[in-house]
Amino acid sequence: MYLRENPEEIAFRTEVRNFVQCELPTDIRDRVLNFLRVEREDYVRWQRILHAKSWGAPAWPQAYGGTGWNATWRTIFEEECFTGGAPRQIPFGLSMCAPVLMAFGTDAQKARYLPRIISMADWWCQGYSEPGAGSDLAALKTRAERRGDYYVVSGQKTWTTYAHWANMMFLLARTDSEAKPQAGISFLLLDMKTPGVTVRPITTLDQGHDINEVFLDEVKVPVENLVGEENKGWAIAKYLLGHERTNIAGIGMCRRLMRRLKEIARSEQKRGRPLIEDPYFRQRITKLDMDLMCHEWSLMRLISLESGNKAIGPEASVLKIRGSEIQQHLTELLMECAGPYAVPFVPAALELDSTAATAGGKLLNPLAAQYFDMHKISIYGGANEIQKNIIAKAIIGL
Repeated sequence: MYLRENPEEIAFRTEVRNFVQCELPTDIRDRVLNFLRVEREDYVRWQRILHAKSWGAPAWPQAYGGTGWNATWRTIFEEECFTGGAPRQIPFGLSMCAPVLMAFGTDAQKARYLPRIISMADWWCQGYSEPGAGSDLAALKTRAERRGDYYVVSGQKTWTTYAHWANMMFLLARTDSEAKPQAGISFLLLDMKTPGVTVRPITTLDQGHDINEVFLDEVKVPVENLVGEENKGWAIAKYLLGHERTNIAGIGMCRRLMRRLKEIARSEQKRGRPLIEDPYFRQRITKLDMDLMCHEWSLMRLISLESGNKAIGPEASVLKIRGSEIQQHLTELLMECAGPYAVPFVPAALELDSTAATAGGKLLNPLAAQYFDMHKISIYGGANEIQKNIIAKAIIGL
C-alpha cells in the first residue's frame, strides 16, 4: 500500500487483517494462495462470513446494507482480503447488478434483489456478449418480444462467467428491431430456472469451464423484471460497464500476485543464489512494482470522482487496460520463477488433495493454470483494443 495512512486507517487495516486471519476458513485460504480451483461454496461461505460482519458490500451505501466506506477504506479492505488469501467477492451481483438497481431499479426491485445479493442467496451472471456481439455489444441480436405481462426472450449469450452456478442473470435484449443499434435495447432480470434456458460449458486453456454459452428459447420474463425504461437499456449497459472495467483494474489481485512473486523469487535458485538477487530479474520486478504503484493512484483518482457523484467515463478504459496488462505480466514472471515445476501443466494439480500438486515438494504446478487463465482478462469487459478506441475518441479526440 502506497497511500499515507492516518491513525484511523492504520487501525482499520489491522482490524481487517486480523479478521481475515481468524475468520477465513483454512481450506479456502489454501486453495486461493496455492492457485487451486475455488468452488462455488467457497465463494458463498466467504461472502456470508463478510455479510455477518456487516462487511458484505464494501462499496454500497449504508442505506442499502453496505458499509458506506470511502475509497481509501475500500482499497485497504480489498488489499488485506486479497493478501490474506480470501477469494474475490463475486462482482456480478455486488458490483454490477446492484449499482444498476440502485440507480435505475424500482423500489420493489431494490427490496427484492439487493438483500439477496449481499447475502448471496442469489448468484448472478451477466448476459451481455453474444457470438456476433462481443466488444461490439450494440450488435446484439437476442430479442425480447412483449406479450402481455411477459417478455418472450430468444437468442444466445456467450462467455457467460459462472452461468452454470448462477440462478439469476441480468441481460440485454433487443426490444425494438427497427431502431438504431444503440437504441431499442432493454435491460432485463432473468431467473435461470425458467423453462427455455440451456447452459453449456466452454472449456478454457486452464481446463476449467468458468465460462459458458447460454441459449434462450422462448424464455418468459415478467414485465416487472424490466429495469429502467423499455428501449433505454443502452445507457444502463454503459453505466454497468464502467463499474465492470473499474473492477478489472484488480489492485488487490495485483498486490497478492506481487507478494507471491517475491516469495517464490526468494526461494527459487539461479546459479546457487536466490532468483530475486539476479539483477535482470530484480529489475523486472521493480519496474512492475512501480507500474502497480502508478496504477493504484490512478484507480484512487477515479474512485474519488465516483465518490463525488461524478459519472465514471472513459477513464475506466484506461484502468481496465493497465490492470489487465499488469496481472498478465505478473503471472508471466511467476511462471518464470516456477520453471520446470509449472511445466508440464497437470490439471489434477488443481485439486487440493492431489499428489501431483506437490511434486518435488513444490506447489507451483497450478501457476500454469493461472497464467493461461489470465490471458482472457484483456478480452472480457471489452477487449483492450476496443478500450483504446474509446480512449482515442472520448479523451484524445481522434
